[in-house]
Amino acid sequence: MAWSCHTKVQVGGIFLSFFGWVSSCVTTFLPLWKNLNLELNEMQVWTTGLWQVCVTQEEGVMECKNYESFLALPLDLRVSRILMSLSNGSGLLGLLICSCGLDCCKAWEEKSTLKKQLVLCGGVIFGISGIMTLIPVSWVAYTTVNEFWDETVSEIVPRWEFGEALFLGWFAGFFLVVSGFLLICSSSLKGTEMPSMPLGPCHEPTQVQDPVAKPNWRKRAHPKNTDLVI
Repeated sequence: MAWSCHTKVQVGGIFLSFFGWVSSCVTTFLPLWKNLNLELNEMQVWTTGLWQVCVTQEEGVMECKNYESFLALPLDLRVSRILMSLSNGSGLLGLLICSCGLDCCKAWEEKSTLKKQLVLCGGVIFGISGIMTLIPVSWVAYTTVNEFWDETVSEIVPRWEFGEALFLGWFAGFFLVVSGFLLICSSSLKGTEMPSMPLGPCHEPTQVQDPVAKPNWRKRAHPKNTDLVI
């Protein structure tokens, strides 16, 4: 069975939202938000995330330690932990709501208005989830740049740099926002579609005499004039 245009947009949006939600969850728990390379000991690489700090030794062994106190964290990490947790929860809620409203889902087929509202609600939730992912990632990146170029800190002091989780978080937030936009557009496309009208058999057009048309007053030759010989 061929899918309509808005059904294809819905399927594309739900796949993007799922990929974005999974990437956002990985970004939340991945301890690679910031990296620190020590010049005195290049065999150790320090990484930090929202939940723990890790050190990688020369042999490739990673040792991690959880933060002892939530209140002892910097402000950007505290807010980032809250926003990322809310983003993951809202993304899961959006997947559950939007999946029930897809046209390819057989549930509630007779309630087209309800399915349209579910898709619209899921798209809005995905957009909010994407924004809540982009805000903490961008905030941590902003503070990292400020600390890296801080002139009040001596040059011999090691500086934190961007970790791989920040780039993954940017992609996750972008995918969630795009998927929400696609789902909202799909619900709009569904509402603007026009039903196809059946075509009847073709008939040749008949000429209709115009009652206002002027009669033909052209003079015709009298039939008797044809017998006259000059």
